[in-house]
Amino acid sequence: MDPSHPRSDGPRRRTFTPADKLAHLAAYEQACETNEGGAYLRREGLYSSLISEWRKQRDAGVLEGKQPGTKVGKLTAEQAEIARLKRELDRANKRLETTETALSIMGKAHALLESLSESADTDEPRKKR
Repeated sequence: MDPSHPRSDGPRRRTFTPADKLAHLAAYEQACETNEGGAYLRREGLYSSLISEWRKQRDAGVLEGKQPGTKVGKLTAEQAEIARLKRELDRANKRLETTETALSIMGKAHALLESLSESADTDEPRKKR
């Protein structure tokens, strides 16, 4: 904009380098662990939509290895698909881990009940008092 433009003296739009974006993502996710994510966003003057967009870029590998000043645009269709598949894989792995834990607990409970049943079968009936 030229200096004669009525809005040229106002605040300039902030830009974030890939390193800034990664740092904000890490700090925000750490703040979310203690339920302070909203406070972090307010303190830094960020919007949750920025965090969502930066997460997509990070998951697609767009932010890694970029030099300061390098522009990072929207994700290509292929990068978006990779990010979606990574998120889907993470959800599936968490579900698998939960299922494996539940099966392990059920197996232990079954073994315990079986041993109790066997010991009850071998015990002599109790005499009444």
